[in-house]
Amino acid sequence: MHKFLKITSYVLVLIGALNWGLIGLFDFNLVSYFFGDMTLVSRIIYSLVGISAIVAAVTGHMYEKRYCIEE
Repeated sequence: MHKFLKITSYVLVLIGALNWGLIGLFDFNLVSYFFGDMTLVSRIIYSLVGISAIVAAVTGHMYEKRYCIEE
């Protein structure tokens, strides 16, 4: 379950980052294009991406704390 959560959060953060890149470079919102502007589905996607960023930050910090050697 832990591995599934990490992979899912990574994929959702990647989707969010790509969407922000498209917005910044081309003023094109991929989520709004497919699901509509601030519809229930798009709001769920944005919420899941935000939650996934938190999960990725926490699990990344835990990985760093566990496996990195301090100098």
